[in-house]
Amino acid sequence: MFTVRIWDLPTRLFHWALAACVIGLVITGNVGGNAMVWHFRLGYAVLTLLLFRLAWGFVGGHWSRWSRLPLHPRHALAYLQTRSAERTEAGHNPLGSWSILAMLFFLLFQVSTGLISDDEIANAGPLTALISGSWVTWASAWHKNWGKLIIILLVVLHLLALLWHRFRKHPPLVPAMIHGDKSLPEPVPASHDQLRHRLGALLLLGLSALAVYGLLSLAG
Repeated sequence: MFTVRIWDLPTRLFHWALAACVIGLVITGNVGGNAMVWHFRLGYAVLTLLLFRLAWGFVGGHWSRWSRLPLHPRHALAYLQTRSAERTEAGHNPLGSWSILAMLFFLLFQVSTGLISDDEIANAGPLTALISGSWVTWASAWHKNWGKLIIILLVVLHLLALLWHRFRKHPPLVPAMIHGDKSLPEPVPASHDQLRHRLGALLLLGLSALAVYGLLSLAG
């Protein structure tokens, strides 16, 4: 067996930070009231993380790049039909790849609608003044209903998929997202995870935060 660095530190930190923010968003959104201050802050944090991950998918570690996602339907079918002894995935497996795209897309859409939502009581997104009333009404309804339900459903499916993989495929996926390494039957390219790559990721995160700040500044 070969121990290979699959998940670089920026990817791992992104994963756990996003998970914590999403949990916080669900809690603060349901509590409402003064908790909405943190709901907005967490929403801005999620948008920053999403922008970072979109860019990191082009310049990040080998297995964190979009080009490494096995998205063809035949890959997903083959993955479902194989058992643990027949196949070991180095990076994201086919189902995980589609799950990531779905999660990132709907999170980005949810945050976007949150920016232009208005509960007509005490909370309004920072960009509502730039959007017509009809769009604000639609975005608010989506954000509070279908959008939230889809995010919760995707999180539940993600957790169930981890359990299914653990008991059907056997190799656990969570430890690798903590320490970054996987034990594989054959050598594969390792993800770059040196200090200079981590500093580059920090710079990219800062640029993402600046982009979010610039977006919010449009509200004047």
